[in-house]
Amino acid sequence: MGKKQNPIVNVECPCCHAKLKVDAELSEVIAHEAPPRVLPDVNLNDADNILERQAAAREDKFRQSWEAEKKKEDVLSRKFEEALKKAKEGPAEKPVRDFDLE
Repeated sequence: MGKKQNPIVNVECPCCHAKLKVDAELSEVIAHEAPPRVLPDVNLNDADNILERQAAAREDKFRQSWEAEKKKEDVLSRKFEEALKKAKEGPAEKPVRDFDLE
């Protein structure tokens, strides 16, 4: 009698749609076919508009981070004042350690 062929299972990845051939007996991938490449749907005539929007978005993000940096010292000092006020109002509590919970 002849040798029994190993069953090969064809599987498609649900995420990227790659095609895999898996040997069921060995539980190993024996062949791989890359998924088809999808080209972006971009019209080159609109490239100027796209670049302008991206530049404007970068400029806005930079401006926001600049404003946040300028206010950073004030924000930190107010947070410190609040924490100091809270510490003076209430008694200091003993911190809970993992060892104490056992």
